[in-house]
Amino acid sequence: MSDTPDARPDETRPDETRPAPTDEQASQGTTPATPDVPTASAPPADAPVGRSASAPQLEAPDAREALVRVRDEVAKAVVGQDAAAAGMLVALLCRGHILLEGVPGVAKTLLVRTLAASLDVGTKRVQFTPDLMPGDLTGSLVFDAKDGEFSFRPGPVFTQLLLADEINRTPPKTQSALLEAMEERQVSVDGTPHALPAPFLVAATQNPVEYEGTYPLPEAQLDRFLLKVVLPVPEREQEMTVLQRHAAGFDPRDLAAAGVRPVASAADIDAGAAAVRSVEVSPEVVGYVVDIARATRTSPSLALGVSPRGATALLATARAWAWLSGRGYVTPDDVKALAVATLAHRLTLRPEAELEGTSVTSVLHGVLSSVPVPR
Repeated sequence: MSDTPDARPDETRPDETRPAPTDEQASQGTTPATPDVPTASAPPADAPVGRSASAPQLEAPDAREALVRVRDEVAKAVVGQDAAAAGMLVALLCRGHILLEGVPGVAKTLLVRTLAASLDVGTKRVQFTPDLMPGDLTGSLVFDAKDGEFSFRPGPVFTQLLLADEINRTPPKTQSALLEAMEERQVSVDGTPHALPAPFLVAATQNPVEYEGTYPLPEAQLDRFLLKVVLPVPEREQEMTVLQRHAAGFDPRDLAAAGVRPVASAADIDAGAAAVRSVEVSPEVVGYVVDIARATRTSPSLALGVSPRGATALLATARAWAWLSGRGYVTPDDVKALAVATLAHRLTLRPEAELEGTSVTSVLHGVLSSVPVPR
């Protein structure tokens, strides 16, 4: 099951994450279906939690429509990874970065390339290896014999969508150089800062198998990623669709032949990011986010709970998801829908819980079930 909400909230498929179950549903072993997405309209007299009677209307609707169309373009080349595409859009709107985890061959690289083609932004891929140096990523000074002086030659990090493939296979020194660029949106070479282009998204991948010879990201560095998305192996019907496309001549290296075209731009992302910052968050929803974060810190199964930065990240992703869903306000369902993808990689299990086979995701779902939902 994926750890991000469905890219099409009005549909349900077996490989997509639903909002966390309520106490009654958890006891019955059922999970609620993803709710229909309401459209922006005048607030009813009994406005739901998260929306006041004077809530603003949805801003930048044209940008939202353009970004929604991006998901349809991605589906022309990538099958069964709608949730991951939605997570990347949320990360772009929040000016964050995303960690993609999946076994080889589940279209991680193709997903990033297709999303970049749909947004008409630049993209580069870097294969992280044990001998990759920071300068190989950020760039370095090169002596120009003609001018007799050193000039800066930008590295592959100077792009808009960077696929950092198998980030856990490179030493911490190179990992830190990338994380610095992610946080500061610039790199410094010989004391001179060089700004990165905007928008700037790092989609880092790691393989959940074959950990020998790897350098796992420590918890403090994992916390720098806004979202972590697990890309599942497609269902049987989806895998048949993949093979049928290849049998019909689909070439993953030629996205234009597959019909993928730019339907949004960097300007739409900028407009969407500004609109997301105006999405209303009621005090009840803020308290709900805080209560979830504090509940993880007191969980007996966790050695490390969610930090205030993690709570802030959950609030930001919930606002982005509300805007993408066509609303100018955040509801508790938005918080639930993004909780696992935003918080799971920030939690650390106790050794005894790991020995019992407990997973971070199950603990987090338990936390969501135990925290009262504002009504």
